[in-house]
Amino acid sequence: MTVQTQTYTHAGQWLATTPFQTLLADVRERARTGEFDRQRRLPADVVTRLRELGVYRALVPQRFGGDERSPMAFCEMVEALSAADGSTGWVASFGMGPFYLAALPPATIEKIFAQSCDPIFAGGIFPPQPVDRADGGFQVKGRWKYSSGCTGATVLGVGIAPREGDKLGLPRMAVMPRDNRIHIDETWNTVGLLATGSHDLVIDKEIFIAEDWTFVRGGKPQIDDLLFRYPSLSFATQVLSVVGLGVARAAIDILRDIACGRPSVTGAPMMSDRPLTQFEIAKADAALRAARAFFYEAMEQAWDQLQTQGEVTPEQTSLLRLSSTHATRTAAQVARACQMLAGMDGIYIDHPLARCVNDTQAVTQHAFMGDITYQSAGAMLFGKSPLPGYL
Repeated sequence: MTVQTQTYTHAGQWLATTPFQTLLADVRERARTGEFDRQRRLPADVVTRLRELGVYRALVPQRFGGDERSPMAFCEMVEALSAADGSTGWVASFGMGPFYLAALPPATIEKIFAQSCDPIFAGGIFPPQPVDRADGGFQVKGRWKYSSGCTGATVLGVGIAPREGDKLGLPRMAVMPRDNRIHIDETWNTVGLLATGSHDLVIDKEIFIAEDWTFVRGGKPQIDDLLFRYPSLSFATQVLSVVGLGVARAAIDILRDIACGRPSVTGAPMMSDRPLTQFEIAKADAALRAARAFFYEAMEQAWDQLQTQGEVTPEQTSLLRLSSTHATRTAAQVARACQMLAGMDGIYIDHPLARCVNDTQAVTQHAFMGDITYQSAGAMLFGKSPLPGYL
């Protein structure tokens, strides 16, 4: 089957605009003062500017008023924001919300985008809470963790598992406009990605959610646009792992500024003149560039395959997952190498290199980037089946 190629705007011109560059500079400066980390969330004005610049309509179909950009363009945008501040990039990555919402029934999708072409979606999926069926829907109550960006969200989702006799049905996500029936408990107290506001969502009293405002997690998209045939689980992984690439690039830039701008107190050569520093920074730069190249190469090949054949092969999907985990691990190693080269300065909590290390390490902790990715990718290289949920 041959599918007519659609034209999607790539990120270059978008990111080069004066408003976007101004935002990057502002985010970089404010993040390094500790403003974002102290609040444990992105300030409301930053979320508003992300929205105004098109972050939350980037992946919305044009017929709903969106910009319908490619997965690569979206990741390039997240990477650029992450180089300014990892938490900002992480929150912006959930501009991929339309990929989640696309699994809702078509009538519900129409209602959401009729209200706004750029809803800000945040979800607390885990743990899926057992719920009882009611007439036409579910009675929902519980607590859910890791709802990144929820403080700035306009639409929220929570994980549910419908009771079916003495068993639980397939996990679903229940979606609702943000209102006072759902409470944000500010529990996010971590060593990295501090300002993502990945707090708990809490519903204390049962609320009714109509079934047509729920969808099976991992269910087939109900929007048949080419964009939504891109592997959604892989994309959900990529938009997070690219945060590490951006932060690691920032770490190299920070080290370069330090090495070139400060003489040694002992009279030894400047850091930038030391052979060991030159050797190690070159290795780090090469490793990061190679990981980034693999990441975007896998994405571009999958996108080209999708445009010409209408679907991505399992082997290509595996490369999307493998390159994401590899990028995440490499980014963490690069950030740590830069911190070690910086010496004692890099151990202070408020030092920008310490933040880079903590942020990149936090990305590696996400379940999407676990060691099990390597096991499944290796199984497929041997022609065997991967573990469930990998593809």
